[in-house]
Amino acid sequence: MNKFIAGDAVAYKDPSNSEREKAQAPNAKVEEEIDIDLTAPETEKAALAIQGQFRRFQRKKKPNGAS
Repeated sequence: MNKFIAGDAVAYKDPSNSEREKAQAPNAKVEEEIDIDLTAPETEKAALAIQGQFRRFQRKKKPNGAS
């Protein structure tokens, strides 16, 4: 935190986001934003495949007598 003295009062400045990021480990990786086209046919096919696998997993996880 930066300290500013104004007359007899002492105020502390809250560091900005960029100052906080710099204060973190110098080798810390910054998350990269990924832009995915949600209307692309490949994306839709992949989503359906993932959903199908998840549903099969959920059915397999349930006991046979439960609905």
